[in-house]
Amino acid sequence: MAQRGIREYHGKRMLARHLDSFIKQGIGYDGRIVLVDSETDWKQLAKDNPWLAKEKLVAKPDQLFGKRGKHGLVLVNKSFAETRKWVEERLGKKQVVNGIEGTLTHFIIEPCVKHEAEYYAAIKSGAECDYIYFSLEGGINVEENWDKVVTIKVPVLGGIEAVANEVDAVMPAELGNNKALVANFLRGLYRYFAAMHFAYLEINPFAIAGKSIIPLDMVAKLDDTAEFICYDMWGSDIEFPAAFGQHLSPEETKIRELDALSGASLKLTLLNPDGIIWNMVAGGGASVIYADTVCDLGYAKELAMYGEYSGNPSASLTYEYARIVLDLMTRKPDPKKRPKTLILGGGIANFTDVAKTFTGIIKALNEFGDKLKKVKARIFVRRGGPNYQEGLANLKAAAEKLGVPIEVHGPEYHMTRVVSDALKS
Repeated sequence: MAQRGIREYHGKRMLARHLDSFIKQGIGYDGRIVLVDSETDWKQLAKDNPWLAKEKLVAKPDQLFGKRGKHGLVLVNKSFAETRKWVEERLGKKQVVNGIEGTLTHFIIEPCVKHEAEYYAAIKSGAECDYIYFSLEGGINVEENWDKVVTIKVPVLGGIEAVANEVDAVMPAELGNNKALVANFLRGLYRYFAAMHFAYLEINPFAIAGKSIIPLDMVAKLDDTAEFICYDMWGSDIEFPAAFGQHLSPEETKIRELDALSGASLKLTLLNPDGIIWNMVAGGGASVIYADTVCDLGYAKELAMYGEYSGNPSASLTYEYARIVLDLMTRKPDPKKRPKTLILGGGIANFTDVAKTFTGIIKALNEFGDKLKKVKARIFVRRGGPNYQEGLANLKAAAEKLGVPIEVHGPEYHMTRVVSDALKS
């Protein structure tokens, strides 16, 4: 499972569209919220959303970082004209938030709701059970009051129905007449959480206004491997933006797009495009081990990328991944004339067809043969799993035909020994 953060805008829009389907009594949240960036036509925005001109508004950045209030990045109870001015003064500007410098590119605007009280709710997925958290102490100081947070364990197989009565029982007396309302909301929120394949959902705070529950602030992460079954429920405009301060290269963006098209997992993060060590590793756990080994041997600054391909990707998908890696690797020789090293590593696959995935890699190698020789490329391979012998033999034959030096090993070789071999050569 890959946990990917989504914008508060999309999280709230999804909640407004779907929550009533999972709750016995609607919560009264209408999802009035707009997303603003540098391309926004403010006149058209006001025309499409008449409530903007009629109500007092709240505005804040929507870029996957928290503690916005503590950084003076929340505007409250202002007119549309005042809100527009405040947003435009900050759009495109650099800002240091939680120790990270980034550019403010997206803001949300929504009605300023008069309410009676604020509470905290969150749901987190786990291996053996999920967790529902609730507290009367909602808002920016919830962490300082964590001892007041109630935790409800929801068995993965039993679901919320297995602990429905427990939710009622742990509702604090201080809720008064709102106990049933909040308990009903939490049960429905969990059903929604599970059905929409969230990995994490935090509403801090949510407010009670009469008989309505309004999410004032939200953090949400989806299991992006469920996109193929949840696309319609999530909405066609769903996106997984980069973390604040992170700027994705075109190649990283392309890998994200490929990853979203498949149930397999494709990841790539450029660390040093001028580095001479390129790890193309099968498996999430193996990718960490190989990267750690490179660093332990003193070559951290030469590690060009961190990534993985796993989950039995097709030959064509592996080809697309490999050609992006090889394109980055072969764009220019090392200034010190050192050879560039491609490490095709991995553990012993359970179900990934090694021969099939290597077919995609071989196709990419053939495409970049001349460029590989120009950067003095060397290839070191360690892989095991279904059809690994066929895959290794085909890969070795292809590299030798291209005139690219290669060392090939199967599962009898220690998993990371090829790293030390490569760095000593």
